[in-house]
Amino acid sequence: MRLAKMTTAPNGWSRAGIHFPTFHARQLGGGDQNTAIPLFLTLPPSAIPAAQAGGQKQQQQQRKSNKQEGEQAMWAVERCVGARRTRLVQRALRNAKLTLFCLFLTLLVLRGTVGAGKFGTPKQDFDEIRHRLRGRASSVPHRALVEASSTASSSTVSAKIDDADDEKPRDPSEPYSLGPKISDWDEQRARWLAAHPDRPNFLAPGKPRVLLVTGSSPKPCENPVGDHYLLKSIKNKIDYCRLHAIDIFYNMALLDAEMAGFWAKLPLIRKLLLSHPEVEFLWWMDSDAMFTDMAFEVPWERYKDHNLVMHGWNEMVYDQKNWIGLNTGSFLLRNTQWALDLLDVWAPMGPKGKVREEAGKVLTSFLKDRPVFEADDQSAMVYLLVTQRERWGEKVYLESAYYLHGYWGILVDRYEEMIENYHPGLGDHRWPLVTHFVGCKPCGKFGDYPVERCLKQMDRAFNFGDNQILQIYGFSHKSLASRRVKRIRNETDHPLEVKDDLGLLHPSFKAVKVTTAGDS
Repeated sequence: MRLAKMTTAPNGWSRAGIHFPTFHARQLGGGDQNTAIPLFLTLPPSAIPAAQAGGQKQQQQQRKSNKQEGEQAMWAVERCVGARRTRLVQRALRNAKLTLFCLFLTLLVLRGTVGAGKFGTPKQDFDEIRHRLRGRASSVPHRALVEASSTASSSTVSAKIDDADDEKPRDPSEPYSLGPKISDWDEQRARWLAAHPDRPNFLAPGKPRVLLVTGSSPKPCENPVGDHYLLKSIKNKIDYCRLHAIDIFYNMALLDAEMAGFWAKLPLIRKLLLSHPEVEFLWWMDSDAMFTDMAFEVPWERYKDHNLVMHGWNEMVYDQKNWIGLNTGSFLLRNTQWALDLLDVWAPMGPKGKVREEAGKVLTSFLKDRPVFEADDQSAMVYLLVTQRERWGEKVYLESAYYLHGYWGILVDRYEEMIENYHPGLGDHRWPLVTHFVGCKPCGKFGDYPVERCLKQMDRAFNFGDNQILQIYGFSHKSLASRRVKRIRNETDHPLEVKDDLGLLHPSFKAVKVTTAGDS
C-alpha cells in the first residue's frame, strides 16, 4: 500500500495537511505500551474521509474558540479604559507593526546598497552605513571641506597661532611709525639707478615705469561668491596692465596688524617703494575698482612736476573741507623722499584702537558732512592737505579731467548709452577709466548697498571692460549681463593683417625702448 508523506506533530501525525491523533498500542489491545501508532493506519480506507472531515471541524472549532477568547479580552480592556481609548490603542499597535515592517525593509535595502553583507556583523554594518552617510559631505566645495574637516582642537590651535603677535607690543605713549626714518632716499635711489642702467625708471620718454598695487584679505570671503568677484577684479587689472606695460603686485598679507582695514595699504606702499627703486610711480587701486576704459593712457607728462595724483576737486578740499573732496581708492604716488615723508605724517592716525577712534573724532569735527566713525585714510588725507597745504599742496594734483576714480552709482546704468554714442579712450564721464564700487562689500555679508545689486552691477562693469579685450580676438559678450560670448569677426587665413577696432593688440603706448649693450 502506498502511503502519503507523513510529518510528526505534537500529539499526532499530519498527512496531506490533515491532523490525526495517535493511540498507544495498549489502547488497541496489545503491543508495546510505549509504541505510538497513527490513527489512519488503524482505519480502513473508507474511514479516512470521515476522519478528514472531523479534523477540519476540529480546526474550525479551535479558531472560533480563539476568536471568542480575543473578543472577551477586548471586552475586558474596553471596560477598563473605554471603547475610544481601545480603538486608539489598536490603531497605535497597527501603526507600530507597519513601522517595524518598513524599518525592516529599509535595513534590507541599505544592506544591499551599501554592501554591508560582506562584513558579516551588525556592528560593522552600522559603522559602514554611518561612514557612507558622512561621506555625503564630499558634495560641498573643496574649500569648505578643508575648513570643516578641521577638528575643534586643531582650529583652536590654528587660531591661536594666527592671532599670536610675535613682535614686541609698541609703547602706546610713542607715536606710531612705519619704519626707520629715511631722509636721503632720493640720493640712495639715484645711485642705484645709475648702477643699474638695464632697469631704468622710464621705459621711454614720457613713459614712466609704473607698478600697480592692489590686494585683498588673507582670509576667504564671508560671502562665498565674493572670491569669484575678486578674481574678476584682478583679471580686469591684469588686462589693463598688460596693454599699458604696467607691472602689477597683488597682496594678501597684512604687514602690520595695527594698520588693519583702511590703513593696511600704507605699510605695503612704503615697503614697495623702498624695494623697487626702478619704479617711478606706484599706482594704488582698491580691489572693488575696475578698469572700464582699456584704451585710455594716463597723461603722464601732465604730472612731471607732481608727486601725488588723486581724483578730486581743489574747491571741495581746500575751500569746503569736504571729506569726499578726493578719493584714495585709486591714486598715483611718485617714488621720492617727498612720498616717504608724506607716509610718515599720514600713518600716525591709523593704528587701530584708541588712537584711531580719537583721530576719528577730530576728523568728524573738522571736515564737512563727515559721519561719526573711526579715522580713515581718505579723511586723514583731506585733513593733511587743508591744515598743511604749504608743505604738501604744491606737489599734489587733484585730477578731475578724467575718472581716475568713478562712482559706480552714476555710471553703470549708462554703459549702453556710452556704447551707442562714444568710444573707449576718453576716460571721463563719457567712457570712464575706472569704475569704483564704493560702499559695496562683495567679499562681506553687509555693505552700504544690497549685495545682489552690487554683484549685478559689478558683472556689468566687468563685461563692459572685458568686451574691449575680447574684441581684439573677435569676440564680445552677448550682453553686459551675460557671461556667454559671441563671435563678432570672421576668421581669416591672414591673421596678422587683422586690425582690432581699438588698436589695442599692439598699441603705441606699449612700445618699450630696449637698451642694448651697444647703446651703453
